[in-house]
Amino acid sequence: MCHSLQYFKILLCLLFFSSCINDTSKNKTNISSNEKFYEIENINENDIISNPIDQYDADKMVFVKGGKFKFGSDNGLNRESPEHEVIIQSFFMDKNLVSVEDFGTYVNKTNYITEAELFGNAIVFDDSINSWKLVDGANWQFPLGNRNKIAMPNHPVTQVSWNDALAYCEFYDKTLPTEVQWEFAASERGEKKNQLFYWGNDLIVNDEYMCNTWASGYPNTIGSNDGFKYTSPIGHFKENSLGIFDMAGNVWEWCYNWHLPYEGNSQIFPNDLRGKAQRGGSFLCNPNYCHGFRLSARSATSPESSLFHVGFRCVKNISE
Repeated sequence: MCHSLQYFKILLCLLFFSSCINDTSKNKTNISSNEKFYEIENINENDIISNPIDQYDADKMVFVKGGKFKFGSDNGLNRESPEHEVIIQSFFMDKNLVSVEDFGTYVNKTNYITEAELFGNAIVFDDSINSWKLVDGANWQFPLGNRNKIAMPNHPVTQVSWNDALAYCEFYDKTLPTEVQWEFAASERGEKKNQLFYWGNDLIVNDEYMCNTWASGYPNTIGSNDGFKYTSPIGHFKENSLGIFDMAGNVWEWCYNWHLPYEGNSQIFPNDLRGKAQRGGSFLCNPNYCHGFRLSARSATSPESSLFHVGFRCVKNISE
């Protein structure tokens, strides 16, 4: 009981930030005191791998050739700056978010138990009372609680913590993307960094929503003008030019690194901003208060947290 209560306090403190709302909290993480910045290892352009010998399933992953691009943004929130040029190595990235079906296959193979299942509960936003709640029985199979419908197999898996997501990736000899890998792929190798989203600057194009977001007045109402109240089927919205789906909206995506200031940023992140990084925004984001679906937008949540609007995809780093 005490363990669950402690978990609830941690999640409640971080939840609004994870949802794009800037709240202050007192969460503490296990970041080393000498980790002041999110450091990016630049490589020599001559070392970029163009023709990988590593085997990968082209139906499930895409080859993202490394290169030079401007990472971050000087036009977003302070935590997205400074914009700076980096050179990164090539890698493979999952075309799709990990689905409920994918995660179920993994669980059946490994008998893995998620942290939400161990705690016996997870966090959900209850729109009937406009409040976040710790819901008993909420987990990857029942993201809204076990008194609600089971998750659809072709939707992104949610209610998985960072620890759960990394365990899944490592089982398949992959890992979670770093923020620089995620932004490089989302911005189509940096080619779209001069715009807000990979498709342009408007969320609605030709009267169609370009990604899954809460399309009206959160927290008072949940908009479903885009066709979905919560998650949408994976691949429902148009992919980017690399063939990667859901790089904006649907669910926030866990990244490998801690959410720390970029080198050159004098801001000292309070503890509530120092969880594991997340990218991409979710169905919870709305332009009235949140622009998490922007290419450079960042969020964070503690690594043991399980949330109904957070999922993940994997990458595979390339060796020569």
